[in-house]
Amino acid sequence: MTSPLEKLCGPGQPLRQERSDAKEIAGLERSGLRRLADAERQANSLEGRFDLAYNAAHALSLAALRRSGYRAANRYIVFQVLPHTLGVGSEVWRVLARCHDLRNRGEYEGDLYIDERLVTDLINACKIVATALHKLRQ
Repeated sequence: MTSPLEKLCGPGQPLRQERSDAKEIAGLERSGLRRLADAERQANSLEGRFDLAYNAAHALSLAALRRSGYRAANRYIVFQVLPHTLGVGSEVWRVLARCHDLRNRGEYEGDLYIDERLVTDLINACKIVATALHKLRQ
């Protein structure tokens, strides 16, 4: 039986199979956790906290994908496959996907409107991803 991740592999598809690299995964997790800690610092600007939390979530989500033996062709897919890599629900990846869209709008169009609630939701989603990733190692 073909797994959901295998179905996303092949020409023109967003994933490709690639052997996991423990050193790469550890580096992504370490980077994600450090950025998450910095995102929680209220002394940082709201935009800075958003950027840190988004990049933390991406690093942790990518670590989960790499641990599963896949590499992504684009940034967005690492959030979409979280139900398959970490078993988290759509309520988590949808927050991350929304933040991805906002991040892109800010990066490419200069239009970054965020508020405290969004950053809090992003940090909470990132914590769920971090916890699920940590449980994989136990």
